[in-house]
This record gives sequence, structure tokens and C-alpha cells, in this order.
Amino acid sequence: MTTGRVRKAIFPAAGLGTRFLPVTKAQPKEMLPLVDKPTIQYGVEEAIASGIEEVIMVTGGGKRAIVDHFDRSLELEHYLRLRGRDDLLEILKQVDVLSDRVRIVYTQQKEPLGLGHAVWTASKLVEGEACAVLLADDVILGDAEPCLKQLIDAHRKTGATVLAVRRFPRSQVGRYGVVVTDGSDGRLHNVTAMVEKPKPGTEPSDLAILGRYVLAPAVFNELERGTPGAGSEIQLTDAIMRTVGTHPVVGLEFEGDYYDTGTVPGYLRANLTLAMRREGLREELTPLLRELLGE
Repeated sequence: MTTGRVRKAIFPAAGLGTRFLPVTKAQPKEMLPLVDKPTIQYGVEEAIASGIEEVIMVTGGGKRAIVDHFDRSLELEHYLRLRGRDDLLEILKQVDVLSDRVRIVYTQQKEPLGLGHAVWTASKLVEGEACAVLLADDVILGDAEPCLKQLIDAHRKTGATVLAVRRFPRSQVGRYGVVVTDGSDGRLHNVTAMVEKPKPGTEPSDLAILGRYVLAPAVFNELERGTPGAGSEIQLTDAIMRTVGTHPVVGLEFEGDYYDTGTVPGYLRANLTLAMRREGLREELTPLLRELLGE
């Protein structure tokens, strides 16, 4: 089975970022830097590299910095130009060109009613098409095809809702949503159920759901019902689950390096790892790390 192109991607970015207080009191969590780029920029670059034509940012109050980041700053450009800082102008250009390569639109989630509600908020802009969803907390890099591109290719072949999944030790998998599968074709697994953050010893598999999805239109039909789930919020996994049996749902074990920036330890680990992989920074940091470790 084949289906049409996936042209649009939703970025839910309305969360309050309470795990990172007090810095997120006035700063969107999505704008916290990974080395020298905000986490959400990595996701937008991935969407562009995957052929996405329109990015839909679902924002909330206090998220103006996201809009400003992807807009031009003529005042800053003028300041740098007067001072002959062509090197910094080139860095700004690399950000500005993103909005030339993809259309970025914004819509507001007026209440924090869950991930499913944030995705549903963008449904009118999706216009009944299959659509990607990217969570900025999950940064996926590497030399392979972009993670989202891998999911889109799987959707084109199957027509299914596609979830990004990865194997974790069972001692860690309980931090995530976990899929129940029935049959596999290589890295592609037929999903029959999902369990959100299973208790230790009850994990149905070692395949965890990470923050990339391609949603078939049937999922948006279920989100339209507005049925609350855990925490009295509208859960995306619940809506996907209600399509199982009538519409295919698959999990794809993607290729790429995964960084979880949604917790303070994960965020710090991602920053350190990416900094150590960059020429110039690695040479600066290596002696410091050895000193801190007492080597």
C-alpha cells in the first residue's frame, strides 16, 4: 500500500518546562541551547532535510522567543555589518535560511491539556492530510537518513501511522511509552497496543516510543473526540490506540543517535556529548574533564 506525501510537521511547543525551573520561567524550554543552537532548531533542520514543506508550531504564552528566533533580526544584522563581523552574519544567515526553505506558521494552545490536545490544536492547519509530529526534547542526529525521513518512507510504503521506536534495557524502558507488537518485517513492527510508562516487571516489550510520529488522518479524527486520559489530559497515545484494528499502526526502529533533553541530566549529557564531538571544543574540554575527574 502506498499513500501521498507528508508535507506538514507539527511541533508541540506549548509546555511549561517545569523540570527546568527557574530558567524556563521566562525562557521557552525549546530555546535552551544544545552547544550553540536551540533544541527546537535541530528538529526544524531535521524536518527540512526530510522534505517537509510546512512547520506548524503549537505555542503557548511566553513563547515569543521561538517566533523571534526563526525571524530575521535586521537590527542585529545592521549592528554586525557596521562592525565587519561577517563571520557572525554568516551564522545568522544559517538560521534565516531555514524560514526560506520551509513555511513556518504558528497556532496557540490556550490551555495545557496534553500532547494530544496540542496536536489537535493544529488539526485545521493539517487539512485532513497525514502529518508528522516532532517533539523538540528528542534530538536525533547521525550520518543516517534523518529519523523523520525514515518514518515518512515507512508511511509511504504502508499507509500506516508510524511511531519512532528504539530498544532500551527493561530497567530503563519504563520511562517511556512502550509498544506491544505482533509480527515484524526487519526494523518495522506491527503495533497492537501501547502502554504508557509501565511499572517495573510489567513491560510488554523493550521497544520504547520516542518523539517522532507520522499520523494518519484517522488519529486526528480520534483527537477530535477530545476524550481525556491519564491526568485528565488528552493523550496522543490514546488516540493512536483507538485506531488500532481499523487502521494500521507500526513502529520503526530508526537509525541515528538519540539525545533526550527533556530532563536536566539528559540535557547536560547531550550538551557534553555534542561538545566533545566538535573539533575545537573537544580540545578545550578534554583537559577540564580530566581535571574534574581527578585524572
